[in-house]
Amino acid sequence: MRLLLVEDDPLLGNGIEAGLRQAGFTVDWARDGRQAQLALETVQYEIVVLDLGLPKVSGMELLTRLRQRGNDVPVLVLTARDTVQDRITGLEAGADDYLVKPFDLAELVARLRALLRRAHGRSMSTIRYGDLTLEPDSLTVLRGKEAVQLSARESAILVDLLEHRGMALSRARLEENLYGWNEEVESNAIEVHVHNLRKKLGSDLIKTVRGVGYMIPKEPQ
Repeated sequence: MRLLLVEDDPLLGNGIEAGLRQAGFTVDWARDGRQAQLALETVQYEIVVLDLGLPKVSGMELLTRLRQRGNDVPVLVLTARDTVQDRITGLEAGADDYLVKPFDLAELVARLRALLRRAHGRSMSTIRYGDLTLEPDSLTVLRGKEAVQLSARESAILVDLLEHRGMALSRARLEENLYGWNEEVESNAIEVHVHNLRKKLGSDLIKTVRGVGYMIPKEPQ
């Protein structure tokens, strides 16, 4: 699940990036508003963590431009500005949530997961499909009553396909969600992950759509 972190403080940014990666997010870290604006124009992110006090382009200006372009990606604002009016201004500009510094990393992760559930029309983290029950946070799947352990990237692909069931997702689209700016992508990485998922969960779950990519049917077969 690919996330854009926009934070100019190197110490804080390093800590947030490490914590979010450990929680299973693929993180691109932009250090100023201009770099973040370019990233948002070229990459489709699942969620954005946005500081307001940025150089070059302010976080509020970035948020306003984002919404004016019709981009509805969930945005969680991180800021030291803690007055009620500051929070109201941020939310009215298009923020989906607001967290004041200093904050607990576990709360940030929980809020991000809640925003993502809401964006995909789910109130709970659990995803069910036929006899498949997926807990994305713990990377655990039940196939019937049998527990199956997935790697972080296997789980991310499975979640992506389940949340877009009935839609064929290309290899490039799946790669974009899995790998950040500084990560090298092997040419057959997606094929290997899909092979492993089929081996663990059954060959009938993920369909290959020739010339397009991979798909999980809208309804279990």
